[in-house]
Amino acid sequence: MVLEATMICIDNSEWMRNGDYAPTRFQAQSDAVNLICGAKTQSNPENTVGLLTMAGKRVRVLVTPTSDLGKILACMHGLEIGGVLNLVSGVQIAQLALKHRQNKNQQQRIIVFVGSPTKHEKKLLEIIGKKLKKNSVALDVVEFGEFDDGNSEKLGALVAAVNNNGNSHIVNIPPGPSALSDALLTTPIFTGDGDGGSGFAAAAAAVAAGGTTGFDFGVDPNIDPELALALRVSMEEERARQEAAAKKAADDAAKQEKEMGQTSVTQDVTMSEPVVTSVMPAADDKKHDLTQDDETALLRQALAMSMDDARPDSEAGADTDMSDVVAEDQDLSFALKMSVQEDAEDAASKSEMSKVLEDQSFVSSILNSLPGVDPNDPSVRDLLASLQGQTQQKKNGDSSEKHDEKK
Repeated sequence: MVLEATMICIDNSEWMRNGDYAPTRFQAQSDAVNLICGAKTQSNPENTVGLLTMAGKRVRVLVTPTSDLGKILACMHGLEIGGVLNLVSGVQIAQLALKHRQNKNQQQRIIVFVGSPTKHEKKLLEIIGKKLKKNSVALDVVEFGEFDDGNSEKLGALVAAVNNNGNSHIVNIPPGPSALSDALLTTPIFTGDGDGGSGFAAAAAAVAAGGTTGFDFGVDPNIDPELALALRVSMEEERARQEAAAKKAADDAAKQEKEMGQTSVTQDVTMSEPVVTSVMPAADDKKHDLTQDDETALLRQALAMSMDDARPDSEAGADTDMSDVVAEDQDLSFALKMSVQEDAEDAASKSEMSKVLEDQSFVSSILNSLPGVDPNDPSVRDLLASLQGQTQQKKNGDSSEKHDEKK
């Protein structure tokens, strides 16, 4: 892992309003800067990144080298566009910011975005490059846009003056369908060449290109050991869970198969029992005949007993005389007497009522004494006639019954 302090120089000149890079040159440059800052800070926790702008009234340092990615990204909002690019001043101030870095063990690197013509002479740029090389500062230049004034030649001379064992690079990205940040993923600025490269950037470039990084889960354990360990533990837990589930399913299947086998054996034994029973009589015919004779005798005895139960009452025995029961049970005798007495009283009361109804003068006197009753009313006469008729019929019936009894 490379320990670096990086200063990124942003081109915010009037040329950044051009729309040949979607949506504009400045917006495409901002996306690329954000990508580089994320790669640098995540490749090593101790890496630091700073930002400055090279156009406008003066070179402006937005943030000194820091490892706070949120602070770095916040500086990219609200930047003003205008003026002319001042490449020499921007590089010199970036070198001064790196000179005052807190961790002196960090390697120094400057990344310059150039999207407008360079006004400085080639010789001056070479002098600046030699000064950077003397102070062990690496330089990467990202040139985007098309110009006809020898801009690429000047920038090439600058990088050649700084380069020390291939630690500096220049990249020219023409307009095209791909975004500026995507085009940078495959360049040496991201892939690196040993000293100046970033492992995280190389991994991002490989993934973006559709390839693999060669590490488990696509994470280099040297770059992010905690993430690699967490992914490995999670994968082992998932593998153990799957193996346990497979083992449980196999055990359940074996248990179910065993139960089905026991059930089939039980059914076979049950089906075989009637066959054995049917074969046994043929082996012992004499014993079978004796058993059949015993069953016949028992059957005859049962029929005889049922015939005895079905005989009439006259043969089984006469009914018990009720007089004996009454004599034995004093309570029942007393109840019978009371019932006979009540019947006699009812008959006497009915006979007296019939005698009263036969007396016409008595009935007429009673009806005259009642208020609102007219004895001469046809309905009253019909009622009296019907009562007298019922009394006469009952008397005739009683006399006929007495006559029959005398006979």
